[in-house]
Amino acid sequence: MPLFRRRRPSLPASAPGPAAPAPSRRSTQELAAAEAHLSEFARSRIGVEAYIEPRTAVTDTTVVFIAASGEWTRRRVRSPQQAHALARALGIPAYDADVVGYPQRMRDWTRKRAEEDKRRLDGG
Repeated sequence: MPLFRRRRPSLPASAPGPAAPAPSRRSTQELAAAEAHLSEFARSRIGVEAYIEPRTAVTDTTVVFIAASGEWTRRRVRSPQQAHALARALGIPAYDADVVGYPQRMRDWTRKRAEEDKRRLDGG
């Protein structure tokens, strides 16, 4: 009997292929609140588009809704498929952010807000 013989796993090996994504750490209520916020954002602004951000080691899948004015909001969602389904249900276009990037109007709006905040804090 070999002394350093490895034990064989008692369970059969899983089928090859991509691993299933780990379940989100977010509660159902938090995800429902995020979906409600995104829906309200899309309904109350003109020209909204969805930009879906993939899951990373640090964050779950997120979606950014960007209005024609450049105003934007980001929320976590269950999956890219759920984000696409939400966009379809709201009748807005959806894009994969890692493929197409973000529109310039988003960066312009963010820069403008930062300048306004700085002016307000400086008292002028």
